[in-house]
Amino acid sequence: MRILLIEDDGLIGDGIKNGLEKPGFAVDWFSDGNEGHEALFQAEYDAVILDLGLPGRDGLSILKDWRNRGRSEPVLILTARGDVDERVAGLNSGADDYLGKPFSLKEVQARLNALIRRKNGVSAPEIVYRNVTFNPQSRKTFLNGREVALSPKETALLEALLFNRNKVLSKEILENKLYSWDDEVSSNAVEVHVHHLRKKLGKDIVKTVNKLGYITED
Repeated sequence: MRILLIEDDGLIGDGIKNGLEKPGFAVDWFSDGNEGHEALFQAEYDAVILDLGLPGRDGLSILKDWRNRGRSEPVLILTARGDVDERVAGLNSGADDYLGKPFSLKEVQARLNALIRRKNGVSAPEIVYRNVTFNPQSRKTFLNGREVALSPKETALLEALLFNRNKVLSKEILENKLYSWDDEVSSNAVEVHVHHLRKKLGKDIVKTVNKLGYITED
């Protein structure tokens, strides 16, 4: 899953970015409001973390413009602890959830996972596909009830396929979901991750659609 982070505090931004990348999220981090605002139109994001107090352009202005222009990506706003008016203003401007500072990284990840599940029409905390069970919060995968060790990118690939079940995802779309602009991506990266998933979870976990991409079918 690819996340857009717009936060001008260096310590907070670095902590969120590094913390989310460890379990496999791809994170693009911007500290300037104008740059962050435009970033949403340059890539396909699964969710946004948006601070309200930003240089260049404030968070509420960014959010209102996104919604006015039809952007529906889930947005988690960051606010000062106890500032009720700020939280209400954010929600009324189109935010999907809010988190007061200071916060724990675990809560950030939990709220992001809830927003992404809701966006994809998934209500259960775990995704079950045939004999595979995936937990988005713990990032753990089980095959016939036994945990299978996946790399962060393999986990992200499995998650993308399960959230888009019965939908063909092109190599380019999967690259976009797995990697941020800062990452160096080899030409066969997706193929390698697909190969590893099949080896660990069974060859039928992912089907190749000739010249189109990959699909996980019911």
